[in-house]
Amino acid sequence: MADTTDFRNGFTMSLDGELFSIVEFQHVKPGKGSAFVRTKLKNTKTGAVLDRTFRSGDKVEQVRLEKRQMQYLYSDQGLYYFMDLDTYDQIPVSAETVGTASTLLKESENAFLLIAGEEIVSVELPNFVALVVTHTEPGVKGDTATGAVKPATLETGYVVQVPLFINKGDRLKVDTRTGEYVERV
Repeated sequence: MADTTDFRNGFTMSLDGELFSIVEFQHVKPGKGSAFVRTKLKNTKTGAVLDRTFRSGDKVEQVRLEKRQMQYLYSDQGLYYFMDLDTYDQIPVSAETVGTASTLLKESENAFLLIAGEEIVSVELPNFVALVVTHTEPGVKGDTATGAVKPATLETGYVVQVPLFINKGDRLKVDTRTGEYVERV
């Protein structure tokens, strides 16, 4: 058990049977009344963010998360298979656990699995991935000055908005946190 003085960004706790990670916290000491801690918590499974206030000295159950880098191999019948880079064990992970990361997950690329005890909590991708454009409308010469965008389908099936000068076969850098186009690689 930990109390509010142990709160730090990234601190993981169990609340109401769910795992939450602290994104942001603020210790408040009003002139009248007792101190409290305002937090912004992110659900590690769903990614939902909620605001929660704790009184100073409240106890919470701290959970230790292990972040392990693994290589994504393939998916089959709703399971995604990852290989541990140290032991070469293949670990199946459910589609619900992988969540939205599956839209930018490419075979033989590395990802991070967050593990609480023996349970895989979630899959995190690196901040940026490079993917090839498989389909997009051709750009028209001279149309790049307006800042207009068009949809482009990437090799994983994910559709991202890109500038007009991007063509089929281009390799793009995509931010996995926002899902947006960053630059052409």
